[in-house]
Amino acid sequence: MPKAYWVSTYRAVTDSDKLAAYAKLAGPALTANGARFLARGDPAKVYEHGLMTRTVLIEFDSVAQAMAAHDSAAYQEALAALGDGAERDIRIIEGV
Repeated sequence: MPKAYWVSTYRAVTDSDKLAAYAKLAGPALTANGARFLARGDPAKVYEHGLMTRTVLIEFDSVAQAMAAHDSAAYQEALAALGDGAERDIRIIEGV
């Protein structure tokens, strides 16, 4: 079974306090569900139409595990804490 990757890009952060509250809850919620954080932060360099936005890359053992982590009660609590504090794009993709 191929691994899965959760890619989050932040288009905008409108409330850093809400983002901090989210981060405090989200990290433990995701790692409890098998997440392995591979990279997070601002890009070192962007090319073509890339934007200089915060990006997070997380590895899971499967798409099902990544989806279950997102849908877990603990992660939903983290999302509630974030509320409208950031505009993000989250994608779960299957590894090759």
